[in-house]
Amino acid sequence: MTDVKTEFVEGFGGAKLAVHSLGDAGGRPLLLLHGLFSSAEVNWIKFGSARILSDAGFEVFMPDLRAHAQSDGPHDPAAYPADVLVQDLQAVVTALSLRDYDLGGFSLGSRTAVRGVLAGLAPRKLVLGGMGLTGLSGWARRSAHFVDAIDRFGTIERGDKAFVAQAFMKTMKIDRVAARLLLGSVDDTSADAITQVTMPTLCVCGAEDHDNGSAQELAAALPHGSYAETPGNHMSSVTFKDMGRAIAEFLA
Repeated sequence: MTDVKTEFVEGFGGAKLAVHSLGDAGGRPLLLLHGLFSSAEVNWIKFGSARILSDAGFEVFMPDLRAHAQSDGPHDPAAYPADVLVQDLQAVVTALSLRDYDLGGFSLGSRTAVRGVLAGLAPRKLVLGGMGLTGLSGWARRSAHFVDAIDRFGTIERGDKAFVAQAFMKTMKIDRVAARLLLGSVDDTSADAITQVTMPTLCVCGAEDHDNGSAQELAAALPHGSYAETPGNHMSSVTFKDMGRAIAEFLA
């Protein structure tokens, strides 16, 4: 079994995007997108999900999103047009020459995956982790929470609803200027638009994860949606191997 490899591809505006991969070349391609303030390493690699999936026969590709980890985070507002993450996603799919592949995400990665499908990407199967129906349609409210955490960074005390976001930004050494610009580029996805996501889709979510609404409701709203419950809340669910196992079972 190969170790994690990293290459860089060009995203929107020439931004360098780090793409990490695990698994033997020739395995079924699986593209996984991480969540806000996180990274491919934290969401997929560190706690074993990527290894579970590569052992199941997948070649797993995991980009660091713009303004995260090893990818560029420019400070020019022009580098963050609406749906820039979708444009980056399309660039990654093209650079990797992916045609017959599966696509998944966690939290912001799930939003990006859905919007990528609505923009024309056509994976065989789709995985939406840590995401509920209101997390897609009510993104503006969720985004405002993170903008507030950025704007008050360093002054937020324990017990404040933004404290966890501040702590995670500190741990991940987030570039707050780039992150704030990125947040402004993400838009709501209406419940009506969800019906256009027609491939088999797994909504996998921690039993205590209610940050983005009900994953069961999202699964019910999708034409071919299914739901899998795993342990944990929004922060901890990616640390359990159950998530990787549920994804592998669905994609098999």
